[in-house]
Amino acid sequence: MESIQQAPLSGIQVVEFSHMVMGPSMGLILADLGADIIKIEPIAGDKTRNLRGSGAGYFAMYNRNKRSVCIDMKSQRGREIVHDLVAKADVVIENFRPGALEKIGYGYAELSKLNPELIYCSARGFLQGPYEHRTALDEVAQMMGGLAYMTGPVGRPLRAGASVIDVMGGMFGVIGILSALEMRHRTGKGQCISSSLFESTVFLVGQHMAQYAVTGQPAAPMPSRISAWAVYDVFSTAQDEKLFVGVVSDSQWKIFCQEFDFIQFSANPSLDSNAGRVEQRDHIIPLVADKFASLSMTELTEKLEKSGLPYAPINKPEQLLEDVHLNNSGGLLQVELPNGRTASLPALPISMAGKRLGLRRNVPKAGQHSREVLAQLGLTGEQIDSLFEGNIVS
Repeated sequence: MESIQQAPLSGIQVVEFSHMVMGPSMGLILADLGADIIKIEPIAGDKTRNLRGSGAGYFAMYNRNKRSVCIDMKSQRGREIVHDLVAKADVVIENFRPGALEKIGYGYAELSKLNPELIYCSARGFLQGPYEHRTALDEVAQMMGGLAYMTGPVGRPLRAGASVIDVMGGMFGVIGILSALEMRHRTGKGQCISSSLFESTVFLVGQHMAQYAVTGQPAAPMPSRISAWAVYDVFSTAQDEKLFVGVVSDSQWKIFCQEFDFIQFSANPSLDSNAGRVEQRDHIIPLVADKFASLSMTELTEKLEKSGLPYAPINKPEQLLEDVHLNNSGGLLQVELPNGRTASLPALPISMAGKRLGLRRNVPKAGQHSREVLAQLGLTGEQIDSLFEGNIVS
């Protein structure tokens, strides 16, 4: 496992009140970067631990490199413990419904009195405005923000196939936190910041909003869009395997025609420009599809690899576990889960000084670090035992 001293955010203390995906993904990014994340869970543990179906992977994916403490936050003694943790923290993260933590005394106004340098990040459904008190989910934001409309066929809005908005909202939260840390270096003061699902979605579809502004024409959903390039599609091989291929420049077009012996394309000057090719896309695509359908996946990928053209097999998530690049570049971390099983999970998708950020702590069991964290607050073994016996911590 990686040493904490090697990590860029070593020494940053974070208290995380979160569940599901958006808040935990924010904590995960900070944790992988080296921050010490103390995840506060209810006495019975975060309910996300027990999700099934499409939620079964949430806890495993977004909670490595954290320490778990289970506390009765509504009890007086539990409140005192949390306040002691916050007083020593650099950052607090929370992603509960608007006003929930304020009602029980853990809002920014109260916690900042304990620690004026505190950076408090709320992960929300909406930023300030008429919608700010609504409860939102990733799917709600995708529907409201235009992403589901752009993803599905006309009349059939479709959410993206992963929690992209939850994770993106978490990423923007981290950007805000890192910016606030830099501001604190200059001012000595903390602040409250927010990131949101709805506004993150709107940011993602901003290119389509800009397209409307530039052309005066609404963007069509992706399945019915007018492609910006002639060859930019999914094709079938001889064994009916699927492969995406894109040719997005004039130089790539020349290489493409040469590699696949499209003499009829090379000899047609009207296809020398991208605009000309797009106008004749209905003529080009069937010929390309026929050529590709005569080749095996191996033959096709060898040609594309050699020529440097953009291509991609259509992988399923489980196939990525065997991906050569991921397995040879530190892209997958071997993480032990609370149930004792080991899983290969994606590392943070950045490298620093040529190195990938690694694993320091496995996904914690509920309350696994309660005693350790309480001892660091200066409590004696007898005091800690008393808290366990009184069901204040677990």
